[in-house]
Amino acid sequence: MNKNGICAWASFCMLLVGIALVLLGVLKYKEYAIGFSTVGIGFFVMSWAFNALKGRV
Repeated sequence: MNKNGICAWASFCMLLVGIALVLLGVLKYKEYAIGFSTVGIGFFVMSWAFNALKGRV
């Protein structure tokens, strides 16, 4: 597996963690929904950055 493949898998895993955090905040821990959603969106942004850097690293 080369560097681009590793970046692609890392991006995909971070996307899944971000989705899980947002869903946890919305569905299970409603009193902490803002915090969970903020961290989930942060994971989305990091996933997008890894995906954007995939061909340049």
